[in-house]
Amino acid sequence: MYAITIREPGGPDVLEWTEVPDPRPGPGEVLIDVAASAVNRADLLQRQGNYPPPRGASEVLGLECSGVIAELGEGVEGWNVGDEVCALLAGGGYAEKVTVPAGQVLPVPAEVETLAAAGLPEVACTVWANVVMHAGLHEGQVLLVHGGAGGIGTHAIQVGKALGATVAVTAGSAERLESCRQLGADITINYKEQDFVEVLAKETGGANVILDNMGAKYLERNVDTLTMDGRLIVIGMQGGVKGELNLGKLMGKRASVFGAGLRARPLDQKAAIVADVRQRLWPLVEQGSVKPIVGQVVPMAEAASAHRMLEEGSVFGKVLLAAKS
Repeated sequence: MYAITIREPGGPDVLEWTEVPDPRPGPGEVLIDVAASAVNRADLLQRQGNYPPPRGASEVLGLECSGVIAELGEGVEGWNVGDEVCALLAGGGYAEKVTVPAGQVLPVPAEVETLAAAGLPEVACTVWANVVMHAGLHEGQVLLVHGGAGGIGTHAIQVGKALGATVAVTAGSAERLESCRQLGADITINYKEQDFVEVLAKETGGANVILDNMGAKYLERNVDTLTMDGRLIVIGMQGGVKGELNLGKLMGKRASVFGAGLRARPLDQKAAIVADVRQRLWPLVEQGSVKPIVGQVVPMAEAASAHRMLEEGSVFGKVLLAAKS
C-alpha cells in the first residue's frame, strides 16, 4: 500500500507518499480500506518531531479515518467485511489501509457520506469525552469554546447547542465568527479585539465549562471566567505549557482544571468513550443536529498542502485527506 511517511522532522515538505508494507489485523482488530483521513494539530506536532506516537502504534500520521472493513482479526464480533465505518486511531490514518482495535470503530452515521465521516471520530471523541462525560455540560449551562472555527470548535458548538447550552466562542476574524454564528454560537468574541473575560462577565456572568486549546496563555483568564463549580478542560498548548495558577481563586470557586489527552489512553478507556459516543452522540448526528464540518478535501498524496492550510488557519472546520481520487 501507499502511505504518507516523514522523511525527517521538519516542515510540510518532509511528508512523502511512499510504498510501505500492508498492515495485517491482529486479534481484536479490523483492517480498514481507507476512504479518507483528516488532519489534526497533533499531526503537525508529530511531523515536527514533537509528538511521537504511543508505544506500539503506527508511525504513520493520522488519528482518524473512514472507509470499509476489509478483514476481521481473530475474535472480532459485531462487525462484518464490507461495513462502512469510521475509526479513532492512535496513528496510521494517512494510508490506503489501517488496522484498529474493534472497540474504536464506529458505523458511518446515516445521512453522512463516508468521506465526510473521516472528520468525525477524533473531534467527536475529544469533545464528548471532555465536555459531556467529564465536565457534565447540560441544558442551561454556558460553554466557552476557544478556537471555535477549527475542527474541535465547530463540533463543540453543535454539541453544546444540541444539549441546550449557551455557547460562546473565540476566533480571530469577523468572517470566522459569522460562520460560528451560523453553526449556532450565541456569543462570538474576536480575541484580537475583545477580552473574553469581560464579554462573558457582561453577557452570562461567566462560563460553567471552558474547552481550551491555548493552555498557559489563557490559564489565568480562563479561571477568572469560570463560574462557581466551573470546569476548565485544557486540550491544547498552542499558547505555551507553563502558566501561573491562582489556587485561592480556584478553590474559592470550587472550580477544577483538567488536562485532557485522548491518543495515549488505554484501549479500554478509548473503547468506553467510543461506545458512549455511539450510544448518545451518534443519534444527534443521524438526526442532523450535529454534522461534520468539512472545510477542504485534499488528495492524501498532497498531505503537505493540507498541513500548510492548517498552519495558516485559513480553513473553517476540518481538512480531509482523500485516499482515492
